[in-house]
Amino acid sequence: MENNIEIYGGHTEQTLSDTMSRIKAFQQLIRSQFTADHDYGIVPGASKPSLLKPGAEKIITLLGLTSDFAITDRVRDYVNGFVSYDFECHLYRHGELITKGYGTANCKETKYISRDAHTIENTIMKMAKKRALVDAALLVGSLSDIFTQDVDDMDDLQGNKAKDYKSQATDTSGCISQAQAKRMFGIAHGDADLVKTTIKAHGYEKSTDVKKIDYEKICAEIEAAEKPKDGAQP
Repeated sequence: MENNIEIYGGHTEQTLSDTMSRIKAFQQLIRSQFTADHDYGIVPGASKPSLLKPGAEKIITLLGLTSDFAITDRVRDYVNGFVSYDFECHLYRHGELITKGYGTANCKETKYISRDAHTIENTIMKMAKKRALVDAALLVGSLSDIFTQDVDDMDDLQGNKAKDYKSQATDTSGCISQAQAKRMFGIAHGDADLVKTTIKAHGYEKSTDVKKIDYEKICAEIEAAEKPKDGAQP
């Protein structure tokens, strides 16, 4: 087989290799520039960070795309207390449709189940729309390697991230909270291997096993290990 002659779906090996290089470069840009708890969220124990709405919007802007949305299905059954929305997110470049994302939400989801359907219809609609946006951004940016779709949509991270971690640290009994575990992953910019290596050096297998008495020391070590990588970014 001669170099660059074999065809895969109309593309040569060289063009496929170039495409893969561009995808990797874009993924690296996203890793280096996105901010934890804003562009993406960290769930302790999850294999990948979860892409959030601000991050999805940045991806679409970086790729020079525009978006619009269409409701593909809607149920408003107030008698039985059920509301649901299905959305499509359409991404365009210069008027040409590039891809679509899909999102759905309904009031029977765990976090809405105790709330009245009349009062949360707008919330349900916005949630479905956001899920469609995130789905489209992951697809068009070839970012499923580094992000997942919203895990329970990570709303608590965006609405309640202003935690007083200093006051939490004064309680040195027992294991750290999930919020404190998320902070470790945030300091590591989503580098799960760095967190795992650091806590293992202190005798822990899981982030939620970390004792509060060791917490600040571990956070400082993670931050110290992360700084050289930050400085190495162009």
